[in-house]
Amino acid sequence: MRRCAWPLLRLPARAGLVPRHGGAAARLRPAASAASSSSSSAGGDGSSRAPDTSLFVPVPLKPVGDAAEEDVGAELTRPLDKGEVLKNLNKFYKRKEIQRLGAENGLDARLFHQAFISFRKYIMESSSVSADLHIILNDICCGAGHVDDLFPFFLRHAKQIFPMLDCMDDLRKISDLRLPPNWYPDARAIQRKIIFHAGPTNSGKTYHAIQRFLSAKSGIYCGPLKLLAHEIFQKSNDANVPCDLVTGEERVYANEDARQAPHIACTIEMCSTNTPYEVAVIDEIQMIRDPARGWAWTRALLGLCAEEIHICGEAAAIDLVTELMYTTGEEVEVRNYKRLTPLTVLDYALESLDNLQPGDCIVCFSKNDIYSVSRQVEARGLECAVIYGSLPPGTKLEQAKKFNDPDDPCKILVATDAIGMGLNLCIKRIIFNSIVKPTINEKGEKEIDSITTSQALQIAGRAGRYGSSFKQGEVTTMHRDDLVQLKEILSEPVRPVKAAGLHPTPEQIEMFAYHLPDATLSNLIDIFVSLSQVDGLYFVCNIDDFKFLADMIQHIPLNLRSRYVFCTAPLNRKEPFVCTTLLKFARQFSRNEPLTFDWLCRHTKWPLAAPKNIKELVHLEAVHDVFDLYLWLSYRFMDMFPDAVLVRDIQKKLDDIIQVGVCNITKLIRASQSAAAPGTAAVVSEDFPLSRTKRDTRVVSDRHGAKSIEALSIAAEVPGERRGKNLKTHRSATRQEDLKSHGRGSLANRLLREGLLTQEMLRQLESEWQDQHRNGRYGLGSKRDDQNSSKEMGKKKK
Repeated sequence: MRRCAWPLLRLPARAGLVPRHGGAAARLRPAASAASSSSSSAGGDGSSRAPDTSLFVPVPLKPVGDAAEEDVGAELTRPLDKGEVLKNLNKFYKRKEIQRLGAENGLDARLFHQAFISFRKYIMESSSVSADLHIILNDICCGAGHVDDLFPFFLRHAKQIFPMLDCMDDLRKISDLRLPPNWYPDARAIQRKIIFHAGPTNSGKTYHAIQRFLSAKSGIYCGPLKLLAHEIFQKSNDANVPCDLVTGEERVYANEDARQAPHIACTIEMCSTNTPYEVAVIDEIQMIRDPARGWAWTRALLGLCAEEIHICGEAAAIDLVTELMYTTGEEVEVRNYKRLTPLTVLDYALESLDNLQPGDCIVCFSKNDIYSVSRQVEARGLECAVIYGSLPPGTKLEQAKKFNDPDDPCKILVATDAIGMGLNLCIKRIIFNSIVKPTINEKGEKEIDSITTSQALQIAGRAGRYGSSFKQGEVTTMHRDDLVQLKEILSEPVRPVKAAGLHPTPEQIEMFAYHLPDATLSNLIDIFVSLSQVDGLYFVCNIDDFKFLADMIQHIPLNLRSRYVFCTAPLNRKEPFVCTTLLKFARQFSRNEPLTFDWLCRHTKWPLAAPKNIKELVHLEAVHDVFDLYLWLSYRFMDMFPDAVLVRDIQKKLDDIIQVGVCNITKLIRASQSAAAPGTAAVVSEDFPLSRTKRDTRVVSDRHGAKSIEALSIAAEVPGERRGKNLKTHRSATRQEDLKSHGRGSLANRLLREGLLTQEMLRQLESEWQDQHRNGRYGLGSKRDDQNSSKEMGKKKK
């Protein structure tokens, strides 16, 4: 295996050729400076940043045991006095000149310390060392040598345990991401015409791009969702334009003989950058800034081999796309569109579900709110459809069809922001149940913050779709206080898209692994990102999900390419059942045992019955994700996942079962409430107040995950100001009595009587509210309350 060889490592074999009496430091400095200079210019402009050495994991180096060959050094001189050796090694470590010399050779304070500890342990615990090192150590102990003479041996050892030091130039070159356009020579070989269709939701921008797609001899549509790809697939074939469907889990051919059609509708990650097309359509280009998936839009924009590239999305991305195309020598033609139907922000909030009208859509940002609102809607004798992100695509389409059907009694939709794209809905009025949404920040922490202007416009724009029965759209909020803030959000300009996402390719990781064969995949990715260089137009996408899967399957023996594929599998890492299944897939794959249909049925306990409560519905959704995972892997390892056809058949049956569950969601909620075990969270009661959340930011530790979010959601649904005053007035000796004295017929007492909350849950709620008081959110509380709250929070953490 080739390495970047440095002259310092080519040590003389004979004792007489080793520098002595301080000469090592003097003679090594020029070479070290040259190496440092070479390293600093690795990026080509001398601006490469220093690596994060905390990511460098040392390779274990075992001391030489008693079974080693004869100790030649001892025969030539004498056995070493390990006590004297230890004293001299410690002197060597404390020498400022040696530390400076180490820094010049890539050993910062952290690496220098780790390398020395390993070097000292190796010498002290080895029964014998190499002859040249033995002679140098003997000379130093006898006063005939200088501790500086140990540096070449120390450096050699350091590069054995930190092999990346020996090939830093190569690693920097591999991770240099400053010229992504050069990664796609086929696209650079043609002159492409770039047309940007810019406009808000419901402006017809995608329609015009698709018309050009249908009229072309060949074309590819790249969308963010399977639903969108499926819609274009159906539209094309209905228009007698043969079109194939390509997603991560599915290949559907327009031709019966499975010949590839000239048109393809695909999810954007699946687009080919090698196949030539006349027209390509890239939808929702603003997602190029997405911290997880942005790389797919960058790859499509820079790499598609099409004579015309039609880009659809927000005007906020125009400047970035123009700059990116400038680097490829291509001009951008911008076509602006205006909304086809008027959208009005109402001056009044809904305030009560009694004021609902046909065509209303209530938008929530959590499943808890979906369950609560849908239960309350149906309690008023209104039938509602339900759509949220984790539902299978088929179920979403059926719920949308049910809501859109003028002959169906279902006239209300309760949904998450999953309706923002991919579904055509006949909505008259969008009602924001809340204007705050849980998100994950760059540090992997949960944040609850106000929705952005882009998100608000995307969701609000679904009202009054052109061609529907509603000629104009309306938008408002559930609560009066939120309406003022929503108007502020909608009036703000959309923040421009500043940078495009990038992601390490399998080839780049393979080259890294060539140089660092002992590093784990997770560590390779960390080092890659640490060394990567990008210019101002790009950023490296979040790799937390990739690393999570890499660490999860690290103990399973897989080759690097297969390991990389498993780590890019599309799954929600917060679904334990799905993660466990991936682990079992990888383990069986490593044993070269095909994962058959029978094996999958045993694992998922298929066939499955219709859900009887919410917990069972959630499990069915997880099983659907497992089937998706199997299908995704079957297109990458066909021989090991051979039963894709059978799995797709049972997945369709499972989709029907989930549809039945969603149609009866209020019955499932009631069943969940009646069967709720003590100490477990139950779905809220029929007359539970709708969620009211202040416009603020709260960070919740990822370690506590969804549990903290659910608790926060329940806590937020208790009217804050009234509860705060009562708490201040009725504090008693114990927290239990305090909550019981919340007033005759209060919400807390009702929930206790109905068995929906336990005393432990109530104590947790009060603790959370006390924490809010301590932060001054409601202007209540005292030092004593703060201390009590802090003590209780401490006990919970313990």
